Amino acid sequence: MSQEPDRLFAVPLPTVPDFTFNEAVARVFPDMIKRSVPGYPTIVENIGVLAAQFAQPHSVLYDLGSSLGAVTQALRRHVSCGDCRVIAVDNSSAMVERCSEYLHAQDSMFQELLPVEVVEADILGLHLQPTSFVALNFTLQFIQPPQRLELLTAIRQALLPGGALILSEKLRFEDEQEHELLTDLHVAFKRANGYSELEIAQKRNAIENVMKPDSLEQHRERLLAAGFSKVVPWFQCLNFASLIALP
Repeated sequence: MSQEPDRLFAVPLPTVPDFTFNEAVARVFPDMIKRSVPGYPTIVENIGVLAAQFAQPHSVLYDLGSSLGAVTQALRRHVSCGDCRVIAVDNSSAMVERCSEYLHAQDSMFQELLPVEVVEADILGLHLQPTSFVALNFTLQFIQPPQRLELLTAIRQALLPGGALILSEKLRFEDEQEHELLTDLHVAFKRANGYSELEIAQKRNAIENVMKPDSLEQHRERLLAAGFSKVVPWFQCLNFASLIALP
């Protein structure tokens, strides 16, 4: 299975289309995400570590917005809870197809991994089974803002006592100087990872209409409104963060 370097925005485009998780993006996604999101490998691996603390026997673990299944693979590496299974859900057929291939490759390398069901579906219309662990890893920011509380409420209602939601997101900041500083540092991160000014500018244009970040306080307030009792930030690198929300 080929993994290509991300050159999607390396040549000038007459019109930059809105970003979509299509086949072209799926082909380069591992390279794109590693070079674009500071701390991404740390977040993904530790979601598996955290999941092992909350997963309960005979329950479902969800990876919602699973893309190529990096979080699902981390769950399978770290969770050994009896009779658990993972449901990985994404609405991109290109991502679902490649996710299934990656998980098949993981099956061939390891024994006694948690079973996985990969589902192509809109997570907003999903009927969630009782679950002890849910990961929304850089997914909520692509959901229309008016629908975010509805999704989080559905997750909270499905979450078993003692379970947890991990929510990872790009942040915006209410303080204008803080927002500008961390935005500039994120651009510097992308430059350091080999992206040109053209690539950075065109990718920004492609994603600005489809990804709408919230502030940390907005996330906290929304999670509490959804019925969670405690929201704990556990990771931040520049303007990217991950939170634990407890029922």
